[in-house]
Amino acid sequence: MDDLFPPQGESASLRIRVGIGGWNYAPWRKNFYPAGLPQRRELEYASRQVSAIEINSTYYGTQKPATYAKWRDETPAGFVFSAKAPKRIMQARSLAGAQAQIEDFIGGIGEIGDKLGPLVWQFEKGRQVDLGELQDFLAALPRQHDGRSLRHALEIRDPARVDGELIALARRHAVATVFTDSQDYPSFADLGGDFVYARLMRSRAQLETGYPPAELAQWADRARRWARGQDVPELPHAAAVQATAAPRDVFVYFISSAKERNPAAAMALLRELSPP
Repeated sequence: MDDLFPPQGESASLRIRVGIGGWNYAPWRKNFYPAGLPQRRELEYASRQVSAIEINSTYYGTQKPATYAKWRDETPAGFVFSAKAPKRIMQARSLAGAQAQIEDFIGGIGEIGDKLGPLVWQFEKGRQVDLGELQDFLAALPRQHDGRSLRHALEIRDPARVDGELIALARRHAVATVFTDSQDYPSFADLGGDFVYARLMRSRAQLETGYPPAELAQWADRARRWARGQDVPELPHAAAVQATAAPRDVFVYFISSAKERNPAAAMALLRELSPP
């Protein structure tokens, strides 16, 4: 590997992954990717600057298994992909009828192998979710594929559905609920499964690293507490704060907002998490 591709900094805990959404974004060719880097090498480069990437394109259409395998092979050992489930599943009138599509999605993306992290099941704002239907949906989500465990994260953007009943349901099924640090969507940091999934959505264009140093230090502290199995009571919750439990894996993604700053924000947080 040439010197354009140094390994990303090690976090203080291997349980904490920090990344961005996607890797093909034109403004990043001016402030993230090296000048002259071919677009076909952008994933190769990005995966060596951050420790995880959330694949957003799967929301709009799945890829061929060979494409997932190519992405797997272009990234270094220990790298992790998360992925959003297709909107044709999430917007289906009846979740009960989506089982074949769920299996098709997982069968394809399973080609990522041991680099596959959580799958995100996002119900958009305006999509009202019946609790009984959601119970059946979560119960039907596959927990293994080709002998590997699968993890699932649930993102609900209907404020009326975010309550203690939702949290209790997610916990019964060992599913994480997505924490979206957002002014536009419900934002709640209740702990669910054996991992935490945070999508940070407040980067600012006027800041080179998207977030000021004090905020990055605060997020590093929160990520460490999550990794130790602790809840973070100062963040909003839909149910009671949990007692400290077993250590958890943590996935933190800088998403949306001033998107052009998100790679710098992720790399700055990785540095903050690195040992001195």
